[in-house]
Amino acid sequence: MTTSKRALITGITGQDGSYLAELLLEKGYEVFGVVRRLSAPNVWRIQHLLPRITLLQADLLDQLSLIKAVERSQPHEFYNLAAMSFVPASWDQPMLTGEYNAQGVTRALEAVRSVNPKIRFYQASSSEMYGRVREVPQTEMTPFYPRSPYGVSKVFGHYITVNYRESYDLFACSGILFNHESPRRGIEFVTRKVTDGVARIKLGLTDKLMLGNRDAARDWGFSGDYVKAMWLMLQRDAPDDYVVATGEAHTVQELVEVAFAHAGLDWQKHVGVDPRFLRPAEVDHLIGDPAKAKKELGWVPSVDFKGLVHMMVDADLARLESGQLIA
Repeated sequence: MTTSKRALITGITGQDGSYLAELLLEKGYEVFGVVRRLSAPNVWRIQHLLPRITLLQADLLDQLSLIKAVERSQPHEFYNLAAMSFVPASWDQPMLTGEYNAQGVTRALEAVRSVNPKIRFYQASSSEMYGRVREVPQTEMTPFYPRSPYGVSKVFGHYITVNYRESYDLFACSGILFNHESPRRGIEFVTRKVTDGVARIKLGLTDKLMLGNRDAARDWGFSGDYVKAMWLMLQRDAPDDYVVATGEAHTVQELVEVAFAHAGLDWQKHVGVDPRFLRPAEVDHLIGDPAKAKKELGWVPSVDFKGLVHMMVDADLARLESGQLIA
């Protein structure tokens, strides 16, 4: 399948951005990615794609730079995946989190509206918006009750997208994505922290893995599956918002048990609790209902929980065995 479509991705150097870029290249898109000016480039997730994509310097904090990126790329589709994405850090930097995740979305929408209102826009919303959940499982109609500055900022980003859709007739969609992981997940996230820790213990590089709340339950899927849902949303006749999830919740404790068992290790000999990793306000039971996405988009996840954990443990073992200690 070939197409002459162009896409602009903010957050292209992140986990989702790298998988989305791969998907769009497979579909024949010309792919542009927004990157911030950094003293040390952070492109390891897209290193293999660099000859095939065009990177543009811009920042969600800088309106003019976004307008220039849109003018330069002239995209048919704009995927806003850039964010302050690590929930615990949002308590340390609540103002900056809001600038990126709330006002940054407004700036991106304004860039679309001012350059070409026909551009189809995707906003990365988050299950963290549900916070202290009002019902289980969570659907598109479940009220939000965010429990972190990150969650609060994402609610703003979500509703400003809805607002621009309804006020300016933009084709703007939000994907309410539940936790999605992969071997490209940042090392600070609990799934990757566990799989990297298991690999290090297996290879004798360390002996302990310290975690916070192991009773927290999350709906974990594979990032490579979830970016397909993003693309499908922008192929619809009309814009709408969708929950993207597996519909199954697993605790951090289950994650630990599956990961250690896959490496042939006894988790009880290696796992401890560190109060520093406990959140000020915990989100206890996130589980999404993807019925609407399955029905309207024809989307179904292809990787289950065990398959995901095994994939990540295997990738971390291979990385460390090759001598690459930095994740």
